[in-house]
Amino acid sequence: MELAIHSYSGGLFKNLACGFLYLHRSHFHHGRTKPLLLSRLFQPSNLQEDRTVGAGRSSELTCKSQRLMLQAGLIQPANTGCFHYLPFIVRAMEKLIRLIDKEMQSIGGQKVNMPSLTSANLWKASERWDLLGKELFRLKDRHSMDYCLSPTHEEAVTELVAMQGNLSYKQLPLMLYQVTRKFRDEPKPRYGLLRGREFYMKDMYTFDVSEEAAKVTYKLVSDAYTCIFDQLGLQFVKVQADPGSIGGKLSHEFQLPAEIGEDHLLMCSDCHFAANVETMNAVETTNCPQCDGKLRESRGIEVGHTFYLGTKYSQIFGASYSNTENKPILSEMGCFGLGVTRILAAAIEVLSTENNIRWPSLLAPYQVCVISPKKGSKEELNINQPEFYDNLMDTVPQLHGEVLFDDRSHLTIGRRLKDASCLGYPYIIIAGKRILEDPPMFEIKCQNNGRTMFLTQEGILDFLKNIQVV
Repeated sequence: MELAIHSYSGGLFKNLACGFLYLHRSHFHHGRTKPLLLSRLFQPSNLQEDRTVGAGRSSELTCKSQRLMLQAGLIQPANTGCFHYLPFIVRAMEKLIRLIDKEMQSIGGQKVNMPSLTSANLWKASERWDLLGKELFRLKDRHSMDYCLSPTHEEAVTELVAMQGNLSYKQLPLMLYQVTRKFRDEPKPRYGLLRGREFYMKDMYTFDVSEEAAKVTYKLVSDAYTCIFDQLGLQFVKVQADPGSIGGKLSHEFQLPAEIGEDHLLMCSDCHFAANVETMNAVETTNCPQCDGKLRESRGIEVGHTFYLGTKYSQIFGASYSNTENKPILSEMGCFGLGVTRILAAAIEVLSTENNIRWPSLLAPYQVCVISPKKGSKEELNINQPEFYDNLMDTVPQLHGEVLFDDRSHLTIGRRLKDASCLGYPYIIIAGKRILEDPPMFEIKCQNNGRTMFLTQEGILDFLKNIQVV
């Protein structure tokens, strides 16, 4: 759909026409923020549909998100199941972490950072050293002491809390979380960032005075997860899950429905029941155990997992608190994980077209891409100083660092537009033929809803004021 808006008129626009082509450092006043130029970023300058450098055989590109991320230069394979995260995906990840931090801290979470290298003694104490088997990356130091690269930190955080002595009941609930690299020796890494051997995860560990209090905290964190996915605009389903090797009495997964999902889900259309098929027996896979309605099967990508642990770990490591009578009582625990890099890949998987990345708006590496006129065109000759950028930063300060200029003026606008569509900027501003009009009109393409608009400079500024950033 095309929408033309002629809200402003007069010679003001020619004087304020933006100098997209000449966005060099010498054109900006001392102290002014310099624009971000695509040509200066560590990013492939020629994106191609078949770009799979370093990815190996094409048969290894097993899902849409993996293929799109490689083509767009978001990731680069390093070794089996491990990837270099390049600047664009790192920006998206940092935005997701900021959103997670905001929600976790709003419910009382405190951020910590624990070592990835964990003593085998902790895992042997919980009996998970043998239970997890080959899934653990194991190593010995020069003193022949055993360690692992942690896939999760229940043992480490419980020992950390136990080392502080008895906490007061007044200090609980205690909610500690981190966002760190995790490691899992996957037998068959696949699907790019969806199932690798090294990944980023947010893991929170909670300590409460009683089972009742722990279940209140469980709901509090689960609701915060719901808020995160709602803000990202991702359709998810919360399902009953198997606690697995982590253990505990209660567990739920947050799943994004997707055809390539490795989890099989059962959902009832008559009530809100949903479960991972692993939690059901053969009889229960047909009729809903809550309302006897028919269950339908779906597939999903697990992006979050919550566990009520009880005293499984606090009993082993002696993590207790002092009650009102000053007696030591074992803490009731919970743990809560979000797959940070998996959320990024899963979002691309479920939102994108076959050829172009579509981001949750809040996570797009850059909100706006501006495409300059082609070198030697009539539009270039009508361009003055880069006042557009200064006006944009003054009028829409929340977009500081969010506007990227595609200054590769030796390429046609069409070619650069194709690249921009591939990378998934939510908004693309094009200085095309209509900037020769009076007043000059700029084209805006809204990637996530498919709209095309023609706006004056003032119209653009008014429109961009509504963009939300993390």
